[in-house]
Amino acid sequence: MRVAVLKETAARERRVAISPATAQKLIQQKHEVVVECDAGVAAFYPDQEYQDVGAAIAPSAAEACAGATVVCKVQPPELAQVDLLPQGCVLISLLAPHRSAALLDALALRKVSALALELVPRTTKAQSMDVLSSQATVAGYQAVLLGAARLGRFLPMLTTAAGTITPGKVFVLGAGVAGLQAIATAKRLGAVVSAFDVRPAVKEQVMSLGATFVEAEARAEGAGGYAKELSEDEQARVLEAIAKHIKGVDLVIATAAIPGKPAPRLVTRSMVESMRPGSTILDVAAETGGNCELTVGGEDVVHHGVTIMGPLNLASTLPNHASFMFSRNIQSLFDHAVKDGQFQVDPADAIVGPITVTHAGVVR
Repeated sequence: MRVAVLKETAARERRVAISPATAQKLIQQKHEVVVECDAGVAAFYPDQEYQDVGAAIAPSAAEACAGATVVCKVQPPELAQVDLLPQGCVLISLLAPHRSAALLDALALRKVSALALELVPRTTKAQSMDVLSSQATVAGYQAVLLGAARLGRFLPMLTTAAGTITPGKVFVLGAGVAGLQAIATAKRLGAVVSAFDVRPAVKEQVMSLGATFVEAEARAEGAGGYAKELSEDEQARVLEAIAKHIKGVDLVIATAAIPGKPAPRLVTRSMVESMRPGSTILDVAAETGGNCELTVGGEDVVHHGVTIMGPLNLASTLPNHASFMFSRNIQSLFDHAVKDGQFQVDPADAIVGPITVTHAGVVR
């Protein structure tokens, strides 16, 4: 096959879909890899590294796509880019299918088989292809570092000639992949860590990382291990539990999310006002509306002396390893779906089927 790798054009996006290591493996499997010029530069993968493993460099996206069997991206293509995709090719990328109706229509019209990576099933067999998990690992790690850098105090306990510094307290909302990585990172930095989640099943995971688990009388575990929306009564109990605990913490890392839905509101204005001046909230869920009522995506807001950070695309702020992990996920998808040298888009396949959002001219 001819596999095209396009340069990302979205704001704040520094990742690349295919790393030189994955390009090398595809080439060893007798595929041709064509990379748009400078596609990996922002992730610290210069063109020369791709050429060294046998990939070709194309001067433009149009030339990279020409004759491609499979096109790989990180972010969804712009509508203007759809016309560059060869008719009937396979597109592998994040596609935000819940809010991309016009894009899906355009892809279907071009008979592109579009695979949305955010829909990879949360199963053992598909784990190595799960880009949401790999990128959430990056986001959870970065969230603690950014929050700690903004916080006006140390996180670890320090014994100094000037006296003993007590450890900072970190509270993680949501114990999914990002939340668990945030807990682990905060513990490495020496903080006293607590965490909250509406899924009782994660309590053991939280405690295994050395954090305490904040419980509320609400349970909301949905399909695939994800959280689901709460009833009004459950939401009230959750907010009550968080409000009691949040007053004494220094750094809140908010990671709670519901697939395909706005982020649940877990931190209210009154909770922020109850926190000590100098405290910080870093809202990993800012892209889907935020867990905090005061979060503004892409901005830092200061309210009553508390800083609320709303970073966007956190994974892209660590582009080298984020791209390495993203690329390995795609490599695993290739290993699963390529038969006799061709990428098989089989709607009946347990992994490829659920992630195929357009195929044979139809939006699925």
